Amino acid sequence: MENEKKTLKQQDRTISRRDFMGGAAAAAMAFTIVPRHVLGGPRNVPPSEKLNIASIGAGGMGAGNTNACRGENIVALCDVDDERAKETYDRFPNAKKWKDFRKMLDEQKDIDAVIVATPDHIHTVAAMAAMQRGKHVYVQKPLTRTVWEARMLTEAARKYKVASQMGNQGHSGEGVRLICEWIWDGAIGPVREVNAWTNRPIWPQGIDRPKETQPVPKTLDWDLWLGPSPSRPYHSCYAPFNWRGWWDFGGGALADMACHLLDPVFSALKLGYPSSVEACATKVNNETFPLASIVRLEFPARGDMPPLKLNWYDGGMKPPRPEELELGRKMTSVVFIGDKGKLMCGEYGDNPRLIPETKMQEYKRPPKTLPRVEGSHEQNWIRACKGGEPACSNFDYSGPFTEAVVMGNLALRRLDQKLLWDGENMKVTNDEKANEYVRPTYREGWAW
Repeated sequence: MENEKKTLKQQDRTISRRDFMGGAAAAAMAFTIVPRHVLGGPRNVPPSEKLNIASIGAGGMGAGNTNACRGENIVALCDVDDERAKETYDRFPNAKKWKDFRKMLDEQKDIDAVIVATPDHIHTVAAMAAMQRGKHVYVQKPLTRTVWEARMLTEAARKYKVASQMGNQGHSGEGVRLICEWIWDGAIGPVREVNAWTNRPIWPQGIDRPKETQPVPKTLDWDLWLGPSPSRPYHSCYAPFNWRGWWDFGGGALADMACHLLDPVFSALKLGYPSSVEACATKVNNETFPLASIVRLEFPARGDMPPLKLNWYDGGMKPPRPEELELGRKMTSVVFIGDKGKLMCGEYGDNPRLIPETKMQEYKRPPKTLPRVEGSHEQNWIRACKGGEPACSNFDYSGPFTEAVVMGNLALRRLDQKLLWDGENMKVTNDEKANEYVRPTYREGWAW
């Protein structure tokens, strides 16, 4: 038993910053109070003091993120739609209200940290503006819509030395850690293939831009909502919810859910940049994502881990049902296929089980060697902001993870072609046309 513990501890020490332990293990370590002068951050806030937090995108998902930080000082709320943000405005009446986050960051000087929970197309410009001003950032998933944007945020967090966190809350959970410990223990042997699927999209896709126009709601600043994306007339098919299905604003089913479903895959299998990607799908147009798609990513060998094939299904498509799964039992969202067995888990890495259940019952679980995160995903970030260890899904982990996820959407732009990827240089090496989608073009006034 002592030798087993020693081996597992040695494994822990070999994982790079981009791997799971780069964030999760450190984030859950005991927190100690240190002198103000040795702490990082714009205001050197010690653990005994409260952060001054601003929220960009105070309605919708941002309302939940902001409320999870209510133990700190919520000093500013920014939203382009007063009606959508009303509940949050009412909950924090002392916070200053803004519509344009650029003005907020320029004029309100007491902000230490910023939550970004806007539609996806605003994530990069808002997070970059905050980090350039020395603010810690919590950015909802997906971190970005494109590979280049994810790389820029990762490098910026390092450059400006701020605490960062992507809002894939399952990464703070127990399930991801159990999956890591079991796979590293050899529970199913070397893993060579993983299947993942989701019921998304649950919003319209495969459609063209509406020809009719609608009046802009009185509470909404439509130009600010568009942000860096190309200008177009307002229509309710975009806001407040269905933006996910549009290329200019969201990332479709893949970006919405893969940052949850594939999180334990990237953590446990220590993935980095894919070597190739290809996709097949229903009709793709220049406005919206397809109704359904299959994306296949390949990753090279990592240390003693073999090459991996990662298969993604959405829009009602599903992978083959594992032969080991008992009849009448539901196939959950992710299936790891190892040389010695299979492991299945839910959308957030929850409820991991070896299959069949008899194998789960026979399995002697290894010791819990990974530190656990105390409290919420937001609290994990707050501790990092106050000089603690890096947050568990800091951009050193979630940035490269997001790059691989959105590579799938790059493949949807070039259907029926296998794209070979040079991750270090962010370049498709066998299809120059595909490289046009690596980096977005911003509207004037929005680039940094």
